[in-house]
Amino acid sequence: MARLEGLATEEGDKVSAGFYKAMLPLVEIMSFGPTVTEAQKAQVVSAKTVVDIEKGLNGTLEYEKKTGKKVYTDDILKKVELYKSDIINLAIALGQQQKFQEASDVLYSLYLLDKKDADKLFFAASYAVSAANYDKAFQYYSELKALNYTGEGTLYFAFNNTLKQEENFGTNKSLRDISVNTTKTHSKPRDEKTESKRGEIFKNIALILVQKGKVEEAKAAVQEARQANPEDTSLILTEADLYLKMNDFETYSKLANEALSKNPNNVDLVFNLGVISANANKLDEAEKHYKRALEINPNYFNAHLNLAELKLRADEKWVTELNKLGTSEKDNKRYEVIKKLREDNFKLILPHLEKAVELEPTNEPAKKTLLSVYNALEMTDKYKALKAKM
Repeated sequence: MARLEGLATEEGDKVSAGFYKAMLPLVEIMSFGPTVTEAQKAQVVSAKTVVDIEKGLNGTLEYEKKTGKKVYTDDILKKVELYKSDIINLAIALGQQQKFQEASDVLYSLYLLDKKDADKLFFAASYAVSAANYDKAFQYYSELKALNYTGEGTLYFAFNNTLKQEENFGTNKSLRDISVNTTKTHSKPRDEKTESKRGEIFKNIALILVQKGKVEEAKAAVQEARQANPEDTSLILTEADLYLKMNDFETYSKLANEALSKNPNNVDLVFNLGVISANANKLDEAEKHYKRALEINPNYFNAHLNLAELKLRADEKWVTELNKLGTSEKDNKRYEVIKKLREDNFKLILPHLEKAVELEPTNEPAKKTLLSVYNALEMTDKYKALKAKM
């Protein structure tokens, strides 16, 4: 292949060389036949391979568009569609291995091969943030902003009968349906509505600008987004969170109340206001929001857990005081008072933790916290029963 590239003196020859180099991994995968395994695919395709494939195939597409001669274009588009799910699986695997930069590169290359699928650009940006590559993340989020991307829509899932796990087909309903109804490689189809990601995009743009010391640009970016999307409550929260990070609590409170007035029954909005209030150490306000979230949805796991965590903050203060007490009569009386306060507080926390564990029985942090409360209240039987399940 190196000789072929060296001999390619004309643009067309160079494009052809790039095309065949890009196609080699795909040809190798096809050579395994219909029984090709994920392990065999992984031996052939890496993050770098996907980047090389994108450059070679897109170079060919651009050249054929410029010359008006379609030789490989149709085949390339079919190949991209055919191998898209494999490339997505590679990105997911890289992310699970905490190879975030490689996962980002893979998804960005996939986006460049199919720019109609901006979801891949969004996830490439998210992985870039995880990789602490903020320059790339800013580039990708800025492109999403220019595209006016929201991420709203429907995602299509099905259970992969070979891998014994659910697979995300993204927005490709036709491929999911073919996999379930025609090839029978998948089963248990499921659809999932996706909410707007606009708030997250502008939030991350603003946070990256703040990190770079460009605070005024960060404010301007969020205000611009709000002017363009006045009814998007997630952007109000984004702006509130920005002012919170700048310790401007007055502006934060104003924006938080504005968000709540626009949509008082949006449980996620109410819960997020609780989180922001807790982070600002406005504990009474946070408790009010968490309780309001539970009024709207009594089965809201995170509200139960966060409300318990909020109440546990008081216990830390009491334990510190207990450790400072001596053995005088005055100290002994104070000990009894604190002991009663702690018990009453644990009794308030208990139903929230028990509900949280009921809702998510595999959540280890919730179970460990509940275990400590059982121990503090000397509820031995319940302590032993829960301990046996861990």
